[in-house]
Amino acid sequence: MKSTLLVRLVTVMVCVIVLDGARATPPSPSPSPQEAIRALLLEFLARNDEPAEHDRFWADDLVYTGSSGRVATKPEIMKSVSSPSSGPRDTYAAEDILVRLYGTTAALTFRLVRHTPEGKTELYRNSGTLLLRNGSWQVVTWQATRVASAESAPSK
Repeated sequence: MKSTLLVRLVTVMVCVIVLDGARATPPSPSPSPQEAIRALLLEFLARNDEPAEHDRFWADDLVYTGSSGRVATKPEIMKSVSSPSSGPRDTYAAEDILVRLYGTTAALTFRLVRHTPEGKTELYRNSGTLLLRNGSWQVVTWQATRVASAESAPSK
């Protein structure tokens, strides 16, 4: 009888300790959709030579309009990144990032800064539409416009 009472007492104490510990460490807040999209963009730009990043970033039904006016689909983009070039590559950064949320749709605009291995800097204004599908944001439309020169770029 005393051993049964002891087991029950220990069980209750363990439950109290576990519940108290759960209360002491509140869950960390999830990032806002705007923060999640901003992080998605920056990760994509940092790892844009990896096919998996393109697969994650672009939706299967993507319509991409480049700065030359050429329209591309996701399969065309995936084909172009499937055989990475060797040697130095361009690097990218984003400035003036603005994410506007409309439910499960987001409008993204930013200035893309392209750094070439030769030391040139090129600026583009990019805009895209993202949809939240199956818990992930993906780009369904994209438009890139080259800024004529660094001098004509708006200052921060």
